[in-house]
Amino acid sequence: MSLKSALLGVFAVFALPAAASAAGIDVVAAENFYGDLAKQVGGRYVSVTSILSNPDQDPHLFEADPSTARALKTARVVIQNGADYDPWMGKLLKADPSPGRAEIVAADLVGKHAGDNPHLWYDPATMQAVARDLAAKLGAIDPAHKADFDGNAAAFAASIGSLDAKVAAMKARYAGQPVTASEPVFGYMASLLGLDMHDESFQMAVMNNTEPSASDVARFEDDLKGHKVKAMIYNGQADDKAVKRLVGIARESHVPVVAVTETEPAGTTYQSWMTKQLDALDHALSAKSS
Repeated sequence: MSLKSALLGVFAVFALPAAASAAGIDVVAAENFYGDLAKQVGGRYVSVTSILSNPDQDPHLFEADPSTARALKTARVVIQNGADYDPWMGKLLKADPSPGRAEIVAADLVGKHAGDNPHLWYDPATMQAVARDLAAKLGAIDPAHKADFDGNAAAFAASIGSLDAKVAAMKARYAGQPVTASEPVFGYMASLLGLDMHDESFQMAVMNNTEPSASDVARFEDDLKGHKVKAMIYNGQADDKAVKRLVGIARESHVPVVAVTETEPAGTTYQSWMTKQLDALDHALSAKSS
């Protein structure tokens, strides 16, 4: 269903102003890792809806439907990524403005724009910035529990400190190590680790749903077959034949392969999700090529 159809189908029925739910302050997150963050910061005083939450779905293929606009109708706080990653959210909010609704755009908090790598949550500093802003906005809506929100945001920051320590330890071991990736999902984390990322033009083509050039494909294959990279990182949610073929070449060439995702898996937290992926990469980079 197109965005226009979704809007027409919803706005003809719903016309009530945003309000707090009996279960708490209604928070809608475009992506479920921001929804998880909202639960960690808001605790029992929020009711959170995450729009993108299926780890088997390619987020780039998502289309808003009436349920998305319905959720936004009662939202007191909306969190989106920005940087043109979730443009459907901005369009929905613009089409149905609400003076009482607080909006958080992660990209705006960290100075990123359309054209930048939009996978901002792979830099833990982005999540800390969102946590701080969210705590402030929740405190303004519910002053009686401001101390709770601030305390929860501080606890989140402390947990991110443990993640930062892991990144620092891995950087000390692997800085400068050459790796490649199917698209720049893991880009910010790779930079924090000090890795030497190959095949970036190929990655951008895949992310933008364009055909990589023949020279980019050949260079990627040479990196794998020639063991010029220590690991290949790929988006486990994307269904791209060219990428699957390269994953096959990597395995045939005994180059370790690490899957990452754009959506937080069920039953995890942001912290455990990032840690698990870092553990997988740590294992891959420590493995000896054969």
